[in-house]
Amino acid sequence: MGGWYLLFMPSTDVTTLIRTELPRLAGSLRKVGELILEDPAAVTHCSAAELGRRTGTSQATVTRFCRAIGLDSYQHLLIELAQERGRGEVSDWGSAEIGPDISPDDSLERVVQVVGSADLRAIQQTIDRIDLDAVERAAQALAKARRIDVYGVGGSGTVAQETETRLFRIGCAVRGWTEVHGAATSAALLTPADVAIGISHSGATRETLEPFEMAKERGATTVAITTDPRSPLARAADIRLISATSETSFRTGSIGGRHSVLMIVDCLYVRVGQLSYQRASASLALTDHIAPQHAVKSRRTR
Repeated sequence: MGGWYLLFMPSTDVTTLIRTELPRLAGSLRKVGELILEDPAAVTHCSAAELGRRTGTSQATVTRFCRAIGLDSYQHLLIELAQERGRGEVSDWGSAEIGPDISPDDSLERVVQVVGSADLRAIQQTIDRIDLDAVERAAQALAKARRIDVYGVGGSGTVAQETETRLFRIGCAVRGWTEVHGAATSAALLTPADVAIGISHSGATRETLEPFEMAKERGATTVAITTDPRSPLARAADIRLISATSETSFRTGSIGGRHSVLMIVDCLYVRVGQLSYQRASASLALTDHIAPQHAVKSRRTR
């Protein structure tokens, strides 16, 4: 058994994989993916030929779909769907019964259940698929870096700024760049002693990819954080960290994957703190008093 799915996504939901891949599929392959997502449980009782008939395609198309998303065969898809269903049935949140859709008439309780279930599932899937060796190599590079650039725009731009905030607190020379001209200028000044982090849900955002590739040309160590291990950003990186997404109604794309990306960022932050313990501890000690000093004291009412 092989393929990038097994390499990057152990013990995670195959429906999440299909949702991630669907925008890149066209025509008959897309039809197969859409029908599987519509009723995964029913598909587990279909043969490849029957699924082909239901989608108006063919058995060969179903097989091509499986290979397009990184699976070895249709049988492999059925196994993954069955395992996903089993995981959902034992989930405390009952994720088998809670889908990602929210209607205008849904109660607030339903909204909380859907959003909470999606976020917990995405974080768990990210933990399941995380490459510990990649995290360690990234953290080692960050701890030793002369300078750190973090690139991200749009929704990923807020994560880039969060990354800057965390690493800055423990003494790293870091800057989050959310505007392409400033990012490209900074990237052009990097050296092999530096690190560049590119954050992009799709891994194909030009404004992030451009300075990221420039940083690589300058010899900096490049770290990509993305949901797509086959994206241009991931292919350009020295180190790839792959996150899961938690899309629901009103929360698609990078918004749906924000929590799992921040989980990766937090792991990096804590590990860098460990690796540079004296510097990190000294930096925190010198700054811990600032927030309490700026807190407004409450007045007691008489």
